[in-house]
Amino acid sequence: MSKKQGVLLCNLGTPDVPSAEAVRKYLGQFLHDKRVVSIPRIIWCPILHGIILRTRPQKVAKLYQSIWTDNGSPLMVHSQAQRRELQIRLDALASESHTPIELAMCYGNPSIPKALESLEAQGCERIIVLPLYPQYSSATNAAIFDQVSKFYKKRFFVPELSYVNGYHNHPLYIKGLVDSVKAYWQEHGQAKKLLFSYHGVPERFSKKGDPYEAQCHETTRLVVEQLGLEQDQYQIAFQSRFGREEWVKPYTEATLQDWGKAGLESVQIISPAFASDCLETLEELAIQNKEVFVETGGGDYSYIPALNDSPIHIDLLYDLLQTQLH
Repeated sequence: MSKKQGVLLCNLGTPDVPSAEAVRKYLGQFLHDKRVVSIPRIIWCPILHGIILRTRPQKVAKLYQSIWTDNGSPLMVHSQAQRRELQIRLDALASESHTPIELAMCYGNPSIPKALESLEAQGCERIIVLPLYPQYSSATNAAIFDQVSKFYKKRFFVPELSYVNGYHNHPLYIKGLVDSVKAYWQEHGQAKKLLFSYHGVPERFSKKGDPYEAQCHETTRLVVEQLGLEQDQYQIAFQSRFGREEWVKPYTEATLQDWGKAGLESVQIISPAFASDCLETLEELAIQNKEVFVETGGGDYSYIPALNDSPIHIDLLYDLLQTQLH
């Protein structure tokens, strides 16, 4: 008799509401993770609780308010749609048993422990963990794996676990990105430059063996090849720096400043590191960085949305699960 299987679909997380109190709770959990900030706790905790969580939540809450929808956080709305569409796909092709999919956030709600408890209650003896991160990083994928492992430390029964470490070069992922760019060009025309902006990580991550930076470059190369772009038609950059240490370069904001000062006529920006549109894409890229580019002398600027719950993205996620299910 085959084991009952379940899926844990994970994304980073979001505050429950766009208030300073909710943001403080969310940031407290996020920035306390050693995978995210590895500074010794004796140094970091006084900074986090004494300064950052006193000053940052109010500012970040305003940013969330600028992108919040009637249905809630964009990241949550898109993640729920991905789970729903993926569940429909699995159920439609299931020949024997139902394979439940539970959505979880690494930080915030619904939590990983709650989602695992639900899968446990449904009798799942084998669980596939699918993080919604195309490129693997110790700050994202490994943080999820840490929480899953921690949950089972005190359990008498540990199910068979299968992890999807990423899909940065999966043919359907690359096709989805290429198709989204081509569709955008067909409707809006092609800009002088296409900027691939990925979430940044500290330089020391790459030096210690984190494959994230290299995978970002490979994703970009594969997309550029299929788009037929010349070297002067695109650029890769990294956004969302935090703290004082050096992060992987070039930086997105600095790149846009340089292009703006040079009077670049137009730029379109895409962020292949994000499976769902969120604060970093809808506010940082689409609003903040547009201001940087335009105010320094640049011309037209537009953001190409993430794949979200597009059919090809669901095809990709389904294909990733099919390679794990048996």
